[in-house]
Amino acid sequence: MSSTTFPRTGLVRLSSILAPDGPIPVSKSTWWQGVRDGRFPKPLKLGPRTTVWKAEDIRALFEDRSDA
Repeated sequence: MSSTTFPRTGLVRLSSILAPDGPIPVSKSTWWQGVRDGRFPKPLKLGPRTTVWKAEDIRALFEDRSDA
């Protein structure tokens, strides 16, 4: 997914964040370890089985990495 198709605002689910559909090429286990370590943004819980992230936080994450 290119940066032009990733939403600028709103909330996104994990399936929209991780490759192959999303911009972050890591596995789920690596992602959750990164969340625990503070490398990746903290999620928001919308319900007992619904976890989302702010699209702005994710966009900042992959735009920072592409600039480096």
